[in-house]
Amino acid sequence: MNPRIKPWLRTISVVFAVVWLVGSCFVLNSQPTWADDGAQNFTFADLRYEDFENKNFEGASLAGAILLKANLTNANLKGTILTMATFQRSNLTNADLTETFADRVLFNEADLTNAIFTDAMLTSSKFYDATITGADFSYAFLDRDQVTMMCEYADGVNPVTGVSTRESLECP
Repeated sequence: MNPRIKPWLRTISVVFAVVWLVGSCFVLNSQPTWADDGAQNFTFADLRYEDFENKNFEGASLAGAILLKANLTNANLKGTILTMATFQRSNLTNADLTETFADRVLFNEADLTNAIFTDAMLTSSKFYDATITGADFSYAFLDRDQVTMMCEYADGVNPVTGVSTRESLECP
């Protein structure tokens, strides 16, 4: 290799590495913000243990957000983007997740009592040990193995929609 090219390559590599590192810090340490059009942007936000009771997130992006043990009781999450978010052990009692895009989301051990998931996209999402009493999954897209698992303990009727959890999951 030409000795004059080697210092240039090293300089370019260092500049690229610094730009990548600084950019990664912004993404990984992002805080909740409002987009210019008024929509909330919580993409990749660390929201562990936060209290969002009765909050309105309609149309927001929570993609990749960590909401471990967060309180979202009575939260409006209609039309939100939740791709790859974590709601593990969170309280989503009475939350409205109508028409959410929740691909690859972890709802493990979450309290989904009376939550509404109508018309939601829940592919590759996990609901292990989640409380789903009264939850409405009408017309939601769910993986068959998750439906089979939830049908083993599904019960209750959603007080808002009047639909039973078993009926909404199309349990046998």
